[in-house]
Amino acid sequence: MPDALHLWRNARIAACDAAMTRFAPGALLTRGARIEWVGTESDLPGEYRPDEAHDLRGAWVTPGLIDCHTHLVFAGSRAAEYSERLRGRSYQEIARAGGGILSTMRAVRAASEQQLFDESLPRLEALLAEGVTTVEIKSGYGLTLKDEAKMLRVARSLAHALPVTITTTLLAAHALPPEYAGRADAYIEAIAQEWLPKLHEEGLVDAIDIFCEKVGFSVAQAETLFDAAGRLGVPVKMHAEQLSNLGGSLLAARRGALSCDHLEYAAEAEARALAAAGTVAVLLPVAFFCLAEERKPPLSALRQSGAGMAIATDCNPGSAPGSSLLLAMSMATRLFGLTCEEALAGVTRHAARALGMQAQRGSLAAGMAADFAVWSIAGPEELGYWSGFNPCRSLVKAGRQVF
Repeated sequence: MPDALHLWRNARIAACDAAMTRFAPGALLTRGARIEWVGTESDLPGEYRPDEAHDLRGAWVTPGLIDCHTHLVFAGSRAAEYSERLRGRSYQEIARAGGGILSTMRAVRAASEQQLFDESLPRLEALLAEGVTTVEIKSGYGLTLKDEAKMLRVARSLAHALPVTITTTLLAAHALPPEYAGRADAYIEAIAQEWLPKLHEEGLVDAIDIFCEKVGFSVAQAETLFDAAGRLGVPVKMHAEQLSNLGGSLLAARRGALSCDHLEYAAEAEARALAAAGTVAVLLPVAFFCLAEERKPPLSALRQSGAGMAIATDCNPGSAPGSSLLLAMSMATRLFGLTCEEALAGVTRHAARALGMQAQRGSLAAGMAADFAVWSIAGPEELGYWSGFNPCRSLVKAGRQVF
């Protein structure tokens, strides 16, 4: 029955709302794909007559986790480049020599849609096994209209193959392809005037992103892209201040970006601007770890300004080869100094904001999507504690138990 009323009882619930409310013993009522009621079990209104009851036996329940920054669709690997970095070559040196993103570009261009799907599916399955119910997937390894469209179609296909919500982001402005060598402005104009309108019309684009960096694109080029997105009503995001500070996050804040991601070279001014704009700071500790960076995001300034902080895997073949959001949470606490409560909010409430989905996902409340994870843990603090261990006991997506 699509509108059957299900009671999920005898639980301890971390609602992940603004107050980080907890209910113990708690209960949820779900009707179809939505939450009907959540609260302390003894407060359950008597007029409800559930069609089915599920005893969670004291387990902890959180919203389904959200991985709000991934490059999950790609072909091949860059393990050889990782080995080079271990011997002392920098990410920038490898990129300038034709490796990095351009190496994956060649693999993606050569791959069929089926090959991309087959290689990407296990990465997505690994995230679901850890309680993830919503994933953002960026393009950015095709760097032609045809190949960017191919990546985005695969992302849409993955959403049909597994019980997961997937949002797609056009990141054609990820690197300058060889066809446009020395003509970065012309490449950005092609994306802005041709690629984005066409892909948006085909329903393949939920947001647009740009790598604003010395080895990427300039603030002025980001302006051009954001202008085009604004004309179409497409939300914007930005890779900003990962390797240097070009002023990208200040621009993104002025333009009302959903998120600015990385931010190792941001400072107090950027933190204040993000907070004032409501732009989420997405922290990517796996990339920080894998690139052996030393400069950390300005955590104190982000806290003091009140900026929302999300955490994501950054799953990609170069700087963050992994698909464990639980590991990203653990790294965020140990490497960046987030509290366990901040880490949990960073993969639920704030991650939803980073995707513009806070009205439907990221917390447990009446009217929200019935997406939640059930955990064999003593308390939510364990979700930012374990490394290499997955305590997710079961997953509910749209009111239906996935495993």
